[in-house]
Amino acid sequence: MADPHFAPIDRRRFIRTVTGVLTGVLAAASPLGALLPRRAWALDLHALSDGDAAGVMATIRTIAPHDGLDDAAYALVVGALDADAAASSDTRELLAAGLAGLGPQFATMPEAARVERLRATESGPFFQSVRLKTLLVLYNNPIAWEHFGYEGEAFSKGGYLLRGFNDLRWLPDVPVAASGPLPPV
Repeated sequence: MADPHFAPIDRRRFIRTVTGVLTGVLAAASPLGALLPRRAWALDLHALSDGDAAGVMATIRTIAPHDGLDDAAYALVVGALDADAAASSDTRELLAAGLAGLGPQFATMPEAARVERLRATESGPFFQSVRLKTLLVLYNNPIAWEHFGYEGEAFSKGGYLLRGFNDLRWLPDVPVAASGPLPPV
């Protein structure tokens, strides 16, 4: 016996209804979408506390300031430093001592004050290790590449020669005689 509260619905009506609801939701959310950040990211910390991670993030942003670069790119560096700290008690102690030397309010200070604090520590092991990790991780990820307009390595895309990088129209043509000896065939 059929349930009197259950009204059967055919597949076409269900798809039409769901599509209409989703279209309405997306249309209503589109103005809000412009206010949201481009990427959502989360970072699982294993050795650093949230406060330490905020201090490390502020340190990294002060060492390598790029307006408009997504925080997710900087978070990759924080994640790498956290992984190093989880793997080594020496690194964990180095980060803890360095952050303690910068002060508990370092992450919320204005940039000029952060720069001054870091200048005082730039020859020390904390600053140098964070700077090195920043250079290695920040500039070697696709999020930063996109921001800077770098398309990544060219080998997997067929190399540079056939991708528009051989159009040196601004250089004069070199005569064949000035090109040197040809390699043997």
